[in-house]
Amino acid sequence: MAKLEVTGPVAVPAPREGFRLKSLADDNDIRKVHRVMWRGFNHTGEPPEEGLAWRVQMQSGPNFRKDLNIVVEAPDGNFVAYAGLWYEPSNRIAYVEPVATDPDYRRMGLGRAAVLEGVRRCAELGATVAYVGSGQPFYLAIGFRKLSRHVCWVKMNPGKGPE
Repeated sequence: MAKLEVTGPVAVPAPREGFRLKSLADDNDIRKVHRVMWRGFNHTGEPPEEGLAWRVQMQSGPNFRKDLNIVVEAPDGNFVAYAGLWYEPSNRIAYVEPVATDPDYRRMGLGRAAVLEGVRRCAELGATVAYVGSGQPFYLAIGFRKLSRHVCWVKMNPGKGPE
């Protein structure tokens, strides 16, 4: 787990020329969302059609807000980075999940811009901290700091394997 303290305005780097930050409130093309998530989690080729219903279901959660789910649109119109953010107002917490960037567009600052734009929007709503369930170098480079580490323990039964 890592956290980013939000103590002032959140600086969002401008994406490269020709790329555009948008929220799903601006453009919720579920096929484009499905594609960036599919490719961003290292699947090859184009995503299967049967996954579209699952993407729609993911947006039906009671705290899902299209305006806090940020995409980066490439010059060809495809979404190439995605940052999902959730805001919990009673505790003033932003939660980052999921984040994905198409492998063809990594290391261009697009994922960083999407995450920070989402954090900026949550800060405008009152968030004082953002959490992400990861300690990957990507998040640490943005400014998140490791908070804790979770380890799954499995009890082994001698001769039989895990219980």
